[in-house]
Amino acid sequence: MTESEIPSECPMHKKVTLMSRVEKNTNNLTNNNNDEKSSHNNTSNNSNKTCPVVHTVHSGDAISPDNQMPNLSQQPMPGQKLSLPTSREISSIPKVSSMENWEYPSPQQFYNALVRKGWETPEESIETMVDIHNFLNEKAWDEILKWENQKKCMCDGPKLKRFRGRPNDLSPKARILQWTGKLFPSLSTPLPFDRHDWTIDRCGKEIRYVIDYYSGPDEGDNPVFYMDVRPALDSVESITDRIRVSTKKAFEQFRERVKASVSETGSDRS
Repeated sequence: MTESEIPSECPMHKKVTLMSRVEKNTNNLTNNNNDEKSSHNNTSNNSNKTCPVVHTVHSGDAISPDNQMPNLSQQPMPGQKLSLPTSREISSIPKVSSMENWEYPSPQQFYNALVRKGWETPEESIETMVDIHNFLNEKAWDEILKWENQKKCMCDGPKLKRFRGRPNDLSPKARILQWTGKLFPSLSTPLPFDRHDWTIDRCGKEIRYVIDYYSGPDEGDNPVFYMDVRPALDSVESITDRIRVSTKKAFEQFRERVKASVSETGSDRS
């Protein structure tokens, strides 16, 4: 599990492997948004957070096969008071179909997406929300690369082929965690507030990753989020990778506990 500071959105228990923590001062962010794991089992903190990207479409919209989303306009929405930037930031995530990288939506497109979704979001907060959104995606890609770097591939590295938001579909892992919480209340965790499926190209082979997003208890005015990034259990190879990484992580944690115990015993004797 890694920790980083910067804007972000998502929570998880420490025992779940390969998660990134992101946080930053977002005093201007009054996010009116919805719910997998907080180390304090604080479900109320997650009740108003969801992914700010459009997952539903309107009839007649042309849908991109790469992200299952409509093309968002750069035109101001009716009643919009502030002028929002229309420039788009280039991500570090390479595309399969070209030599270019994926582009993030502009603040204006982002605002249009929120309005289409029916959210009342202060226009002055949009640029901060875009920073959060972009940072989360960069961290998700970093976590995918940690998995992919364990592979010995002769090509020029993994590329993101397509992605899809699935906020209403619990991943198998999230569902198991919910069942575990019902059987053992002490292990109870809140639901993830969002889920994405990213399909990458690994030297011509499609590999799907599942990303569950969680919201942790705010630290003052700073929202805290976590994400759980791992290969989907679509193949024997992915299953083996998941078992290997989980076993390695469990062994490292056990070794650290033994070291701490030995150190504590030595201190008591002295």
